[in-house]
Amino acid sequence: MDLETLSHETRTVVADIIERSAIQKGQVFVLGLSSSEVAGGVIGQNSNREVGRVIVKTMLDLLNEKGIYLAVQGCEHLNRALVIEREAAEQKHLELVNVLPSLHAGGSGQLAAFDFMKDPVEVEEVVGHAGIDIGDTSIGMHIKKVQVPLKPIQKELGGAHLTALASRPKLIGGSRARYTADPIRKY
Repeated sequence: MDLETLSHETRTVVADIIERSAIQKGQVFVLGLSSSEVAGGVIGQNSNREVGRVIVKTMLDLLNEKGIYLAVQGCEHLNRALVIEREAAEQKHLELVNVLPSLHAGGSGQLAAFDFMKDPVEVEEVVGHAGIDIGDTSIGMHIKKVQVPLKPIQKELGGAHLTALASRPKLIGGSRARYTADPIRKY
């Protein structure tokens, strides 16, 4: 696997999702990652530390430029806990949990988050505004209601299937209500 190509493709896909999701500075972008799938293996069986490092570092560089927080979801062995910057956890009053990820419990993405974030902590849950799922890891539990599926501009990253979610406020009020324009671009 060519890691330079992986970095370039990650940046392209994530930049597109950021733009189309209308995520704002100070909000949370969720990453679900199966490095096993990216490397052409089976989810949960062939975690690849270098793949995780490339994807998370590339995403952090892009999100940090825009003031958006990254939350990296762990696998089911950590009950889908997430790594996020302590600053974000404190601002958003998130419940900290005490666990350190490993390659096969939390995964390569969480290990990379601990490598590249300034002050990473694990939290039980977040309410993200958008996110990308690399390898069908199911990030929906960490994206706020109402979720809006976005089709990434690429269908795969390496060998991993890609899906993405944005969110919008609930439409309430009924037939007499009026609404603001929906900023989510779904093309």
